[in-house]
Amino acid sequence: MKRTSLVSVAAVAGVSALLLAGCSSSGGDGGESGGGEAAARACVILPDAASSPRWETLDRKYLEEGLAGAGFETDIQNAQGDTNKYATIADQQLSKGCGVMLLVDYNGAGAAVAEKAKAEGIPVIAYDRPIEGADYYVSFDNVEVGRLEGQSILDGLAAAGKDPASAKVVYMGGDPTDGNAKMFHDGAVEVMEAAGIAPAAEPPGVWDGDKSATNFEQALTSLGGVVDAVWVANDTNAAGVITILDKNGLVVPVSGQDASVAGLQNVLLGKQTATVYKPVKLEADAAVKLAIDLLNGETPTADQELEDGTPYIAVTPILVGPDQVSTVIDAGDADAAEVCAGEVAAACEAQGISAG
Repeated sequence: MKRTSLVSVAAVAGVSALLLAGCSSSGGDGGESGGGEAAARACVILPDAASSPRWETLDRKYLEEGLAGAGFETDIQNAQGDTNKYATIADQQLSKGCGVMLLVDYNGAGAAVAEKAKAEGIPVIAYDRPIEGADYYVSFDNVEVGRLEGQSILDGLAAAGKDPASAKVVYMGGDPTDGNAKMFHDGAVEVMEAAGIAPAAEPPGVWDGDKSATNFEQALTSLGGVVDAVWVANDTNAAGVITILDKNGLVVPVSGQDASVAGLQNVLLGKQTATVYKPVKLEADAAVKLAIDLLNGETPTADQELEDGTPYIAVTPILVGPDQVSTVIDAGDADAAEVCAGEVAAACEAQGISAG
């Protein structure tokens, strides 16, 4: 008989205890989940290693530790930014059997995989990025991520003595094929335009630092080299934008997210106003708990949902300026020695961050 459990962000704090319980009760083969070896397998597809370093350095580790620690076999692979490879990986995983599929979408490739999995009765968790047809969505509160980014732009303009209503702000969004990109954009726009900001330029959205640099340089040229702030959807794109600002001797408010090493360095150096920190372990823990419930034959529910009705488990993000960089390091999501290398050492020392 299937049981129903409520999955909420508040419950994430208890994940460690649940995982230990999973180890003792399920054994090495998934125990009571039934259906043989396939029912005890968690199949995971990560999107790439270019849009953000987090997928390989953080998500893979936390998902593997959580699922394997609960006694389930895991198959975690990375599509390396290739939709064809994404489909091939999925077919291989499905041929071996999966008790649950946890997918990070890449350019819409997740929808076809979700359809195949559901046709075989396999539940699908859309992780971090929404996927049409998924049974569940686990991510951060992505509209709130955008709001925090927008607020960082307003804070930066205020610090520079600029009136938002007359400021020239360039919008540098993410790839529109990623459902999260719209949520980031909408949240940022909600905050910025309420303060009177209208985009001076808005190049096509991408998840690519080099392309962002090129797109921003073209926008800056069209504005006669004058810009007061740049809303940027993530740290990787922000790093590209900052190379162009540096090239032109400009320092203006720049937003970002992911609390990547480069992002934290730019924040400490004063080249990026703030980054939105999304503690990956909290997101991974929420997804692991959900996956374990499904592998154990339960039917979880969530306390939020997307517009299409998909149950949505949303984790709260955190805005990180120079004074908060140490919180990311203390949490283990960044290495002090790496962040504080080279020219950043003095900035770290000023913030009381020890690279030793």
